[in-house]
Amino acid sequence: MSARSLPVVAIIGRPNVGKSTLFNRLVGKRLALVDDMPGVTRDRREGDAELLGLKFKIVDTAGFEEDDPLSLPGRMRAQTEAAVRGADVALFMIDARAGLTPLDEHIGRWLRAGDTPVVLLGNKAEGAAAESGLMESFALGFGEPVAFSAEHGQGLADLFQAIRPHIERDDDDAESEKADEEEADDNAPLKLAIVGRPNAGKSTLINKILGEDRLITGPEAGITRDSISVDWVWTAPDGRERDVRLIDTAGMRKRAKVQDKLEKLSVADALHAVDFAEVVVLLLDATKGLESQDLKIADKVLQEGRALVIALNKWDVADNGSALYQGVRKALDEGLAQVRGVPLLTISGATGKNIDQLLQAAFDTRAAWSQRVPTSHLNRWFDSALEANPPPAPGGKRIKLRYITQARTRPPTFVLFGTRLDELPESYRRYLVNGIRKELGFGAVPVRLNLRSAHNPYDTRK
Repeated sequence: MSARSLPVVAIIGRPNVGKSTLFNRLVGKRLALVDDMPGVTRDRREGDAELLGLKFKIVDTAGFEEDDPLSLPGRMRAQTEAAVRGADVALFMIDARAGLTPLDEHIGRWLRAGDTPVVLLGNKAEGAAAESGLMESFALGFGEPVAFSAEHGQGLADLFQAIRPHIERDDDDAESEKADEEEADDNAPLKLAIVGRPNAGKSTLINKILGEDRLITGPEAGITRDSISVDWVWTAPDGRERDVRLIDTAGMRKRAKVQDKLEKLSVADALHAVDFAEVVVLLLDATKGLESQDLKIADKVLQEGRALVIALNKWDVADNGSALYQGVRKALDEGLAQVRGVPLLTISGATGKNIDQLLQAAFDTRAAWSQRVPTSHLNRWFDSALEANPPPAPGGKRIKLRYITQARTRPPTFVLFGTRLDELPESYRRYLVNGIRKELGFGAVPVRLNLRSAHNPYDTRK
């Protein structure tokens, strides 16, 4: 790879957070001046860098200062802005020990308005004194920061993992890069696992979907032992072709009934398949209704953070369909109270009834499971939720909720920051999670809400 084709990484941040120290470490030479006095770097400085075998061009920039564009600091800022616009990814560095400053927040707003991908880097993160600053940095809206020490070289592996998806271009690593792209690509193959109790009709359903006897079926329970993966292209009713990876799994009986060693391995393999799926279809036998084991399987799927769709199979031979459907719907909403409204469809693996609707529901559920809420939209919802229902004040002391950020997708995971969060009632936490689902368009997918209080290193109370 020629130097001209090297991807570009720009380091940006306010003065004296350690940008030049990181630059020198990555190029392996002391090319940039380093001093405790702010503003040492003025021009953009470029160098060929290597990080754990990953090669790229690194650009050290001047501190991002708010000044008249015609002044020296203003012209320095213009150089910094140009460097970021021309980069494949920007490393936004903050001082984790000092915590967020108004200038950090200003830089964050400017970066969010641009198109350059951003990796947040919490420098000087060695020791407990940096914990509070790292937690505060979630408020910038760039997800979880990379805890780093440019001075001591700590966190290099984490930095490598963070920037690699943005700059990896070697053909040898094409599979890894492809996997990163697929994670956020709506056109990527849908990883769809079919689970359920033995003899619910899982293999029959997949054979009907594929249009061939790809899997062995029969009246005997437990024919399927291994999790079988089949790649297939679904032609949707609108004519669009969608790639699907179907995964058939062994039936899951109650643990007390699983005595055979081979069956234990088969069930473990089925659970492993759930971990690697995006959407899981829990297949129910409509002739037998909903049993406690079905709820346990559904709960396991949700605990693993997978998106869930439930299908009542053998609907063509079910009796009293309307009453059956309403009964199952009510039992699901009561038994899966943490995720009300999970999609429930009626299908027939034998006749093909409603299979297109099932696949469309799976794709729609994956889209909700994969979405990221814009920071501004999330903040507006959060403010209105607090105004409509303020957090309680146990013992007369107010619980202060400061801000919320979406840390990741698949499953959607949010981090709530505030004080005295250990006393926040579970009912209020459920109120926020239900609001996220209803108001922000996540529907009935598992949503995780983590609570983090600022750590005070001077607090010696146990």
